[in-house]
Amino acid sequence: MPSTTTADLPMSSSFYPDLTSSSSSSSRVYPEPSDHFDRLPDSLLLLVFNKIADVKALGRCCVVSRRFHSLVPQVDTVLVRVDCVISDDDSTSSSSSSSPSSSDKSRAPFSSLVRLVLGGIVKPLQALGQFLGPRRSSSSLAVGTADETAAETDQAGGVTHHSPTQVLKNFNEIRLLRIELPSGELGIDDGVLLKWRADFGSTLDNCVILGASSVIQPGPNHKPNDVAVSGGDGVCAANAEDNGSIPDSFYTNGGLKLRVVWTISSLIAASARHYLLQPIISEHKTLDSLVLTDADGQGVLYMNREQLEELRVKPLSASSASKRTLVPALNMRLWYAPQLELPDGVVLKGATLVAIRPSEQSNPKKEVSDLSWVSTAFEEPYGTAAKMLVKRRTYCLEMNSF
Repeated sequence: MPSTTTADLPMSSSFYPDLTSSSSSSSRVYPEPSDHFDRLPDSLLLLVFNKIADVKALGRCCVVSRRFHSLVPQVDTVLVRVDCVISDDDSTSSSSSSSPSSSDKSRAPFSSLVRLVLGGIVKPLQALGQFLGPRRSSSSLAVGTADETAAETDQAGGVTHHSPTQVLKNFNEIRLLRIELPSGELGIDDGVLLKWRADFGSTLDNCVILGASSVIQPGPNHKPNDVAVSGGDGVCAANAEDNGSIPDSFYTNGGLKLRVVWTISSLIAASARHYLLQPIISEHKTLDSLVLTDADGQGVLYMNREQLEELRVKPLSASSASKRTLVPALNMRLWYAPQLELPDGVVLKGATLVAIRPSEQSNPKKEVSDLSWVSTAFEEPYGTAAKMLVKRRTYCLEMNSF
């Protein structure tokens, strides 16, 4: 076997590594890692931030990098979830007063209208006013964060709380804003269904209320109702043996009185929400849509761009004592069914639908005869319930301003 000598090896300098330059060689083989987010355009990052939307999550994104800190204020879709009510009335008690149980104290059954209006609506929504306003005083709704530099801290949980003015002041281009309360204002008995939707400009444009004294869920062996008659749009209408009239017992057993309480309470809740949104609407002139709802899905207030602009330029008729927008004289349409079975088997007992509009509505946005705004006010399955009820006999009512 031939032996290998030094003379047989190649004499190229590249064959022999330069031991004295090992560090530079290493840097060429293993380059410094780079941040791949730097390769993404700002427009793509803004799409991601708009999908996040939640102000708490966006606040955390701000501390990731200087670039994120500069981009987050440019998002156009923001969600603010209200965590709790902070009240000085409970300051002498434990800090658990800011927990959801404290808001339950202000909720009351429908047995007393006065207690419902004053306890279940005014106090929480006065707190909402402080939450939405530029100054903090005796009580407020707050968004909890982990920022220890804020002014007010829940000592039990180490959570700080900010007003919406603090939360939203650095957002410059908000177009879609959604604010979510921890629960609805109206205290109702278990099993009762009550939902409302209201659209506002400088005052009430319209309001739709859906209620039922009880809701019965279908059994495991339920089959679709074969007795129901199909309406023109494919939605099941009322049962054939029901002529759509309201029975006399509705007026004598307290049914009508209860519906009046539902209607007035829903209108007060809606007008109070509207009144307390003014500071945000005036400060954020880029808004195209504003929604104020609650985690229970009880009530929703909507304002589109046209309505937001109307509120900015037209004086608001408001009651400073009650902290709500005054409601004008109203025309109402009522539909009622002693029992309404939906296609999925859910049965609504004492189902009631109320459609409300101002008596004198200049330049109405929809024709009075067009009820599409009523039948599309709620998400399913309650949208189907509204479509079924508007096919029944209509009862017209009037209400003075309040």
